Amino acid sequence: MTSFIASPTLTVWRTLLALAVVFVLLATTGWSALKHPHDAMEVSRDTALTSWRTGWIDQRPLPEPTSPPGVLSAFFASLSTSQRERLAAEYPLVVGNLDGAPVGLRYRANRYALGRALTAERGRVDDRRLSAEGRKEAIRRAHRFAALMRADRQILAFDPSGKGRAAEVFGDLERAERVSVIVPGVDTNLLTFQRTARKYTAPVGMAESLYAAERSAAPSTRTAVIAWGDYTAPTGVGMDAATGRLAAEGAVRLVDLTNALPGRSPVSLFCHSYGSVVCGVAASRLPARVADIAVAGSPGMRAENVSALGTRARVWAMRDADDWIAGVPHMDVGGLGHGADPVAPEFGARLLSAADAVGHGGYFEPGTDSLRNFAQIGVGSYLSVRCADDEDACRSGISGAEQLQRA
Repeated sequence: MTSFIASPTLTVWRTLLALAVVFVLLATTGWSALKHPHDAMEVSRDTALTSWRTGWIDQRPLPEPTSPPGVLSAFFASLSTSQRERLAAEYPLVVGNLDGAPVGLRYRANRYALGRALTAERGRVDDRRLSAEGRKEAIRRAHRFAALMRADRQILAFDPSGKGRAAEVFGDLERAERVSVIVPGVDTNLLTFQRTARKYTAPVGMAESLYAAERSAAPSTRTAVIAWGDYTAPTGVGMDAATGRLAAEGAVRLVDLTNALPGRSPVSLFCHSYGSVVCGVAASRLPARVADIAVAGSPGMRAENVSALGTRARVWAMRDADDWIAGVPHMDVGGLGHGADPVAPEFGARLLSAADAVGHGGYFEPGTDSLRNFAQIGVGSYLSVRCADDEDACRSGISGAEQLQRA
């Protein structure tokens, strides 16, 4: 009996065929590219960072913005209230995005930054040199900035450069007993951070839905949920969606965020679609307070199994029966693809029910098993989750004492 060894040419063709399947699926399910990218704002965060690095506060040089969160926290703690406010007003695009700066100060800094971005965008709206498409986009961005500036919103991160990034907090982050972070997927940017139609497919709608579900699940538990659109996600169906380059960059930002969160409360990550790739790459570097990583509609986590993720966090996975991503080849050939399927039994994740989620974008819809399960994880009620099978295997190894500790 002769063994068959695939030639390099055959391997290449198989890889191209698999990628073609990926792109066709993505193209027919709403991952469409934005056709008119926005030019950088007049004052970008890079420009602000350059200015910060040469700045002083009352004869003291400002710290390197990439310093560890503990260093930055100590710096701000050493300042008076008026000094902190001066920095927030003078360098809003820096202070508003500094992991380690006080949360309330970041909120105020981002209001300053949003106000300046709104003024600049309104100026673009009136620029007669703009094309019709450019003016339409400027109007949309102006509306987005105005909405983010509402008095009841807590913007933890904001960068208007390019397609833009943002993060928003629901609840009291500094006093929360449990913190949840939503890590979204492809085509996340400022214009898609919040939607009116298909509300629960956008980060803000996801976070609002989860926050309400957590309060319903555990009314006496103080929770906070972060809609985290603060990384550069792939746009459309290009190579970035099929590789891990942007996930690696996003993972650095996610690790920084989790290291800088105030307090010591347990943190749960809820990672959707390409966001699960980001969470998989970040897993081994996350702080010990990250208790759970839950993925939904995942194309893979760039690991062959839970053990390979290198994390002590509980790893949960779900996929709706109608989710088209089930047809995406789970492979990793020369950096293309994201590896094993997290809902495959051999991957080793705790498999959750996603009943009623209806497709790839429905995991945070109210009334679904997926949202109820996310909420139970978010408040630490692990014994209340509904498993994907009838044997309750996803709750194995979790004790009642562990649940009572909500850790």
